[in-house]
Amino acid sequence: MLVSEAVSRRAEREAGRSRWKAAARFILSEYLVLALCVLYTLVMIPFVPEIATVEVWQNILSDMMPLLIVCLGQTIVLIIAGIDLSVTAIISLASVVGASIMTQSDGYLSGPLAAPAAMAAMLLVGAGIGLLNGLSITRLNMPAFMVTLATTNFFGGSAIWYTTFHSTTTSIYDLPDMFISIGDRDIAGIPIAVVIAVAAALIVHGVLAYTILGRWLYAVGKNPRTAYVSGVPVRTTILSAFILSGMLAALASIVYTARLQTGTPILGERILLDVIGAVVIGGTSLFGGKGKVIWTVFGVLFLVLIDTTLKLLGASLFVIYVIKGSVILAAALLDTLRTRYLGVR
Repeated sequence: MLVSEAVSRRAEREAGRSRWKAAARFILSEYLVLALCVLYTLVMIPFVPEIATVEVWQNILSDMMPLLIVCLGQTIVLIIAGIDLSVTAIISLASVVGASIMTQSDGYLSGPLAAPAAMAAMLLVGAGIGLLNGLSITRLNMPAFMVTLATTNFFGGSAIWYTTFHSTTTSIYDLPDMFISIGDRDIAGIPIAVVIAVAAALIVHGVLAYTILGRWLYAVGKNPRTAYVSGVPVRTTILSAFILSGMLAALASIVYTARLQTGTPILGERILLDVIGAVVIGGTSLFGGKGKVIWTVFGVLFLVLIDTTLKLLGASLFVIYVIKGSVILAAALLDTLRTRYLGVR
């Protein structure tokens, strides 16, 4: 009798361990957030039937694209255990600089070269601010949080000043059709914005997965001192991460500005929470050394899905921010638990 009870208790303990391991594998799975997206959609269908329609999913896809591009840059920075708060200022400044160059109302350039030159200038703005961030962090040994917080305020204000300097209105209008087509036209039935976002995602994935720079990024994020001893150029790697983040934010600015058909200094000012939140929700670690493009795609999808359903429910902006903030906090907590669990293992 005692033997059978002991065997039964042992079997129960083994079953409990098996359930715990299965739960841990699910939490650590790359496809956790995708599974949550499917589950969330199924749960919300009775409350928001529109979520099952093609039109709504087309809108979700459209909203995802520029946000995904910004999040790709944030993914790179988080992998090195950094953070880039300046992406919204880059979006704003790049928008008004590009618009001032190509506007057909007293723009600096005209003709077929105006739009390409403006887009090149926008990318240069992003690269320049990223370079400034990176140099301040690597040469002056300043925390990334403080550096990018300062630059987001400085360049956000600069965007407003530049707009008032160039235009008598708060925005710059009358952009050329060649540029606007990025936001409202397609190639073989695929929106140009989707093509740009997918191309950017594939390039970033290639860099992270198949290049020496990608290995350096992960190494610096895991342990910069060990990476330095191993021969990794830590300063160059950090600098590269912030330049790439700046350029991707500027690329997103191109898509946002084309969709809005206007250059404005307040473009993207409310998306910082979404940018950091989507990357963290996807599974990229705040502690560095871990992150993938596919995780970021799932994180962006989940956050846009929540945002869309809440708007369809008629929720106020306050409620939307509270719920999104709670989800992001839960994701950060999960990231902490994952890091501890993997550390114990």
